[in-house]
Amino acid sequence: LRLSLCFPPESLLCKGKPLDFVFIIDSSRSVRPSDYEKVKIFITNILAFLDVGPEATRVGLLQYGSVVQNEFSLNTYSSKADVERAVKAMDHLATGTMTGLAIQYTMETAFTEPEGARPADMHIPRIAMIITDGRPQDTVEEVAAKARQAGIQIFAIGVGRVDMNTLRVIGSEPHSEHVYLVANFSQIETLTSVFQSNLCTDLCSVMDHPCDHLCVSTPASYMCRCRKGYTLNSDGKTCHVCGDGVMDLVFVIDGSKSLGPANFELVKQFVNGIVDSLDVSGTGTHVGLLQYSSKVRTEFILGQYTSGRDINRAVLRMQYMGRGSMTGAALRHMFEYSFSAKEGARPDIPRVSIVFTDGRSQDDVSKWATKAKDAGIMIYALGVGKAIEEELREIASEPDDKHLYYAEDFSNMGEITDKLKSQICKEKPSPQDMCKCENVMLFQRQVNEQLRRLTQNNILYSPVVVCIL
Repeated sequence: LRLSLCFPPESLLCKGKPLDFVFIIDSSRSVRPSDYEKVKIFITNILAFLDVGPEATRVGLLQYGSVVQNEFSLNTYSSKADVERAVKAMDHLATGTMTGLAIQYTMETAFTEPEGARPADMHIPRIAMIITDGRPQDTVEEVAAKARQAGIQIFAIGVGRVDMNTLRVIGSEPHSEHVYLVANFSQIETLTSVFQSNLCTDLCSVMDHPCDHLCVSTPASYMCRCRKGYTLNSDGKTCHVCGDGVMDLVFVIDGSKSLGPANFELVKQFVNGIVDSLDVSGTGTHVGLLQYSSKVRTEFILGQYTSGRDINRAVLRMQYMGRGSMTGAALRHMFEYSFSAKEGARPDIPRVSIVFTDGRSQDDVSKWATKAKDAGIMIYALGVGKAIEEELREIASEPDDKHLYYAEDFSNMGEITDKLKSQICKEKPSPQDMCKCENVMLFQRQVNEQLRRLTQNNILYSPVVVCIL
């Protein structure tokens, strides 16, 4: 068989709709050499209507058998002709069928910035198209769910004896637009026009969409976004404003080995989701971040970045530590250093910390959490998986129902992210929670104790501080 390099007219290209697009090709021994060539032709036909280029659609491809073989990354080629030549030059692996392994590689490697994926804040759709002809020899359900949760839209194409249920657990919803089964490789070319419609149709412009603010088209679907300063509600359609409150916010992020690299990427998305709901600027909210495992590492301090986009990029650049879990040491570092003037904390600005953990701490958390809260720092505790409820209660400010959040696994993080964003927007700590004079901190507990003794004229006098209450 000979590759057909048939280019459509310019008017048929998917113009103005860039994608980060990765093909995942089953190269197992059950795929006959003649059928393998038909897959190449199908890929070329899909490429024909894509506008390929560094600033347009980027294309990567990996094939898998018993192992995963990356043929080229999203940033390897800058022209369609180069991509097609690489497809034509592929060699058949003819080994096993490790589909789950291929999806994991796609999520953890293929769609990373070093491999050419564009930053998440650019909202370039990340598309994976899987073509398989057999039953996987490993599990796919959990890893496919994590990939979709990470923002990868998956099209699953089965050929021949593939189990339809397997395709459904791989593909994105709605399945009617993301899951396809054909009888043999000769019929796979009939899907070309279907994908041209799915990948090129701008649904936001042809439908009466329900988005409150902005509609962003994705292949075969769309998603709603909010204008700057607003947050998307849990219905995924409407937006609310995150008030005018200004704060100094420090994330304390668990980077222990129990998390795993894939879940660490989801935590990065969680952080950026919170950041996107805030008014980050030089005079607005400032954000800092610590990562901890056996040690504590300051990723960036308060005020180091003055835009949400810069913070998003710094978060995505974070390297996973992957060792122990010293949450207490992280709380101590947050209390003693992160909210100091040296690290960018501002006087009379509310101080907030969001502490994330996925398991039991190897040291005590109570002492330093209490000190931080007594000093006027409002702490939100977010636990996932094997996080200990008792520890979360020791970390979180009161009341628990406003400051403690838990999810059984990372697939449920989206829901608690929305709740947390909403709570942060509704409840900003008052500057009066942190009375200062000549850089001396008056702990909230000291305030309460003295208030019980001194009530004259509603003014509290101290040898070192004067706080108007």
